[in-house]
Amino acid sequence: MSRFIVVAPGSSEAAALATEELARVLGLTTIDALTGTNPADAALRPAAALPAAVEAVRAAGDDALIAPAREASNRAFDHVAWNLSLAASTRAGVVLAFDAEGASAELLSEEIATARLRAEASAATVVAVVLTCGAPEVEVDLPVLTLPLGEEAAATLREAPAPTALTPVAFQADLIERARADRKRIVLPEPDDDRVLQAAAQVLAAGIADITFVGDADYVAKRAGELGIDLSAAQVVSVDDPAYRERYAEEFARLRAKKGVTLEQAREKVTDVSYFGTMMVHMGDADGMVSGAAHTTAHTIVPSFQIIKTAPGVSVVSSIFLMAMKDRVWAFGDCAVNPNPTAEQLADIAVTSARTAAQFGVTPRVAMLSYSTGTSGAGPDVDAVVEATRLAREKAPELAIEGPIQFDAAVDAAVAAKKLPGSDVAGKATVFVFPSLEAGNIGYKAVQRSSGALAVGPVLQGLNKPVNDLSRGALVEDIVNTVALTAVQAQG
Repeated sequence: MSRFIVVAPGSSEAAALATEELARVLGLTTIDALTGTNPADAALRPAAALPAAVEAVRAAGDDALIAPAREASNRAFDHVAWNLSLAASTRAGVVLAFDAEGASAELLSEEIATARLRAEASAATVVAVVLTCGAPEVEVDLPVLTLPLGEEAAATLREAPAPTALTPVAFQADLIERARADRKRIVLPEPDDDRVLQAAAQVLAAGIADITFVGDADYVAKRAGELGIDLSAAQVVSVDDPAYRERYAEEFARLRAKKGVTLEQAREKVTDVSYFGTMMVHMGDADGMVSGAAHTTAHTIVPSFQIIKTAPGVSVVSSIFLMAMKDRVWAFGDCAVNPNPTAEQLADIAVTSARTAAQFGVTPRVAMLSYSTGTSGAGPDVDAVVEATRLAREKAPELAIEGPIQFDAAVDAAVAAKKLPGSDVAGKATVFVFPSLEAGNIGYKAVQRSSGALAVGPVLQGLNKPVNDLSRGALVEDIVNTVALTAVQAQG
């Protein structure tokens, strides 16, 4: 690994000495832990300040030494908590530093143990301990290095395994990075909503995607000025623009000819912003669409069923929520679209959810959830999950799929060892397929509210091209995230 930060719970001097030595022996670029923010913002608005600092650290590259934040005059600033959160969200290995002068081995061991527990609670990974010279022998299951550091210490640190925990902030940063790597054009058909305009400004400023609005260009420019945001790089297209309207109407009439739709009816239909935006995606004038801030779910997704339609080999459009937990990301489906899926539909949802999860960096291990694990229960509901699991395995034999399985057996290794020993999924599932919309919606909200998980979605899947629906209560951050994930979906 090549990114580190020193965390010294009790001594700023030890932190400074250890950081200086690490910079010398590792030859890494040093970046301040408060770059992009300041102690006041870090103390009072950490949720907003941390992503900016993470962005700055990641921009410095994979080879970097983070100079830790120190105690500040602002007593509200917990510099240790900040350093650990930054470490977890940038996948930096934590080097614990202690002033060992006059300390006993017992005291040092206790301090190290306490610091490691605090790091684990923050999803940070401790890779080594650094003690000042003259330190007593300390027995811990970590490399213990003594100042001054030599080449042997440098080699030990370079060989340390890289942290693997994925925090919500890290997940968002990864998402944005993926979107930037192959920039796509996303259409937003609701520019009359200030949240959409503000999100678009952030998307453009961060280079996440190119933006097209469906609306009135004069209104967008005027409102952007009133809000103090820059939307000059956005394209604005009117539903009355003849360069688009007639072409879209002709294509819509062709697509819906079997339903008796005439050209005149099509001309009227495509003036609806949701239909117009969907036609932009269908015709290749945009790569994806995000809507729903001011419209119902049906208003957003029905046009996609009629125009974009399902991808080859997929029988049903479904959804997942990407649940960013403290140190990992899970995928929950279907929590938003299909009320009572059949066994065949559940199988499709499982396979599609696994592929969507993989698109966002989640290694798919699919749990087909039920109130029964293996053969422990019986009944029509269990039988449906048994059949769905069989069909899913036939559709995608390369995937790790287990079912029926209870949630505890899917996530807890100890329970899995008792209920389903030898399973490739039990105890380590990452993709969870709920047997009904009712169960899925309850499940994701229960996890979100009880664990503080960041729920990103719903992510619609199974369409030929990406269209995603927003909650009408969506925050600006939610819209930014949805635009980013839609852009990633568009990359294929």
